[in-house]
Amino acid sequence: MASRDRDRDRELLIPVASISDNGCSKSSSASSTPLAVTAPPHHHSGREAISKVVRSWASKKFMTGCVILLPLAITFYVTWGFIHFVDGFFSPIYDHLGINIFGLGFVTSITFIFIVGVFMSSWLGASVLTLGEWFIKKMPLVSYIYSASKQISAAISPDQTSNAFKEVAIIRHPRVGEYAFGFITSTVILQRSSGEEELCCVYVPSNHLYIGDIFLINTTDIIRPNLSVREGIEIVISGGMSIPQILTTIDTQVIPSSRLSNLASLKV
Repeated sequence: MASRDRDRDRELLIPVASISDNGCSKSSSASSTPLAVTAPPHHHSGREAISKVVRSWASKKFMTGCVILLPLAITFYVTWGFIHFVDGFFSPIYDHLGINIFGLGFVTSITFIFIVGVFMSSWLGASVLTLGEWFIKKMPLVSYIYSASKQISAAISPDQTSNAFKEVAIIRHPRVGEYAFGFITSTVILQRSSGEEELCCVYVPSNHLYIGDIFLINTTDIIRPNLSVREGIEIVISGGMSIPQILTTIDTQVIPSSRLSNLASLKV
């Protein structure tokens, strides 16, 4: 009987021990798992959010600095190159004389250009220029280069009575609803059996100011914006970035006196 009671007690004790062991393991695992779950996850997400904000702020400020400094750098580089280019005309003369002063050749070149402008504005200078152009036009290849260069320089000449861009024009081209930016270079009278028609020669640049198309358009079909020739040239060179946000037109009935005189001479 005693042995049976011992065996019974052993059988009862073994599952209790296992249950207690499992209970301990479950409790320990249960007590350990909350420790892993309760680790602060918001700490890492907060760091990532702060780092993203800092990176975005730094990139924006860097791009702002580039946008501000890039035009200044380009302006300084072009100006410095122009100074060196102009200074190179007379600096070899001063170097030969033993005078090494930076900028002296540039000042001499500017002074020389000014003197040429004053001299060419006189009657004697105009006569010399006419004689020089006569010799240049006799040269086969040089005459074309000189004529093209003269037309471009005449476009920005302060003397608007010369053969230059007269007005800024906007024409409907190449299809309805699209417009092209150009310059009025001259005015012609087209004589037909049905009568006369006034046409304007409009130059539309396609590659800055050097290459473009020429159109003969009726004066009533031309839109004349309130822009000067210099402003129009700046718009073309800048690729349209300097164009005003609002364009106003000039009354087409108001024709400058210079154009009236040209029309009168053509009709005669």
